[in-house]
Amino acid sequence: MQTTRQQKIERLIQKDLGDIFLGYTRTMHGVLISVSEVRISPDLSIAHIYLSIYPSNRQEEVMQLIEHDHGKIRGEMGTLERHQLRIIPELNFHLDPTLDKMERIDQLLHNS
Repeated sequence: MQTTRQQKIERLIQKDLGDIFLGYTRTMHGVLISVSEVRISPDLSIAHIYLSIYPSNRQEEVMQLIEHDHGKIRGEMGTLERHQLRIIPELNFHLDPTLDKMERIDQLLHNS
C-alpha cells in the first residue's frame, strides 16, 4: 500500500521526466517518448520509470541513449525538483510493454 507522499512524488517525477524527454524528442526526429508509469520505493530512494517509445523499432537505440545520459537526466530532475525533494531518487528505466502488446493485438485482429 502506497502512502500519499509516494503517490505525489511519483506524479511529480512523471511530469518532470515527461518535460525532460520532450527535449529528447525534439532532437530525435520521429521518436515519441512518454513516461507511462513511475513507482517509487517506500524510502523514496529508488524510482522505477516505465517508458513507452514509439516507433517500437527504435526502442533499443533510445534506451541506450537514455542509459548513457542517465546522470544528466537525474541532474536535470534535481534542478526541477530541488524545492520538493531533499534527495533525488536513483532512476531505473524500463520499457513499458503495453504499446507492443497493443500493436500485437491489433495485428492479430486485422489478420483474422
